[in-house]
Amino acid sequence: MSTAWHRRGLLLAAPTGQPWAQSHAALPVADLVDDRQADLYYSPRDAHGRAHIARDRIEVSDDGELILAAQGVEPVLSPGPPGAFDESGVTVSCIVHVNDASFLYYTGWVLGVSVPFYIYVGLAIRRPGDHVFVRASPAPILERSPADPYLTASPWVLCENGAWRMWYVSCVDWTLVDDKPRHRYHLRYAESNDGIDWSRDGRVSMDFADENEYAFSRPCVVHDGDRYRMWFSVRGDSYRLGYAESRDGMTWTRDDPSAGLEPSEGGWDAEMLAYPTILDSGVYRYLLYNGNGYGATGIGYASGVCG
Repeated sequence: MSTAWHRRGLLLAAPTGQPWAQSHAALPVADLVDDRQADLYYSPRDAHGRAHIARDRIEVSDDGELILAAQGVEPVLSPGPPGAFDESGVTVSCIVHVNDASFLYYTGWVLGVSVPFYIYVGLAIRRPGDHVFVRASPAPILERSPADPYLTASPWVLCENGAWRMWYVSCVDWTLVDDKPRHRYHLRYAESNDGIDWSRDGRVSMDFADENEYAFSRPCVVHDGDRYRMWFSVRGDSYRLGYAESRDGMTWTRDDPSAGLEPSEGGWDAEMLAYPTILDSGVYRYLLYNGNGYGATGIGYASGVCG
């Protein structure tokens, strides 16, 4: 069973004012600094709808409340140059620290013609002694392949004893719905020796439960003792939270009711719950997530007890 959550409300309303952060606060990722502080990464949009990656600082109060302590004035990562795989936007996915280097995995966006967009997994790295993230490559680290012929996106990465493991979004196909192309994507698995070059064979981690489901969001995977726990969101009419467990990170048992949170009766998260991520700090486990409008109404959170 998963955590019993206590809904705490909004942590960050959608930002306004900065030229690169005019709306939205999508795909929260909380990176623990110490037991009382964490860096909050998320993706706001500029006036042209292009996503950037922001970083704020949050603190944990004595009673377990998360507080926004400081907001960044410059993006951590911005869209790439014209013609690049990420020219139309960059959305944060996860961050991994290994040997004093920080690996920031993200999704790069470019607008399409026959379909609305193409998206691929990118990577930016902050090396020891550096203050900024630099793209590991001007190209995606998960390009299209026979295993993933349409797109790759939204990875969650763990590095365990030198073995890198990734759970990511892959598109099955595009279908016409009401004469408009609609993606269908689920979750797949990949492995690496260095976090940059990945091996994948199309192994599915999480598939559609029925014909109404057609899109999974970025997963969040936590290794808790003898099991892996995965939180995600999946949509038919709108995004709802999902949950699964695994003994090895390969074969998963889905148990969505154990996600433990449903849309509220009214307000910012009444229509949609999306992009969940986990933060453990002291005795508390936090679930950060987006509500209505894919982050248009900001980032909220719920809390539970670790263990």
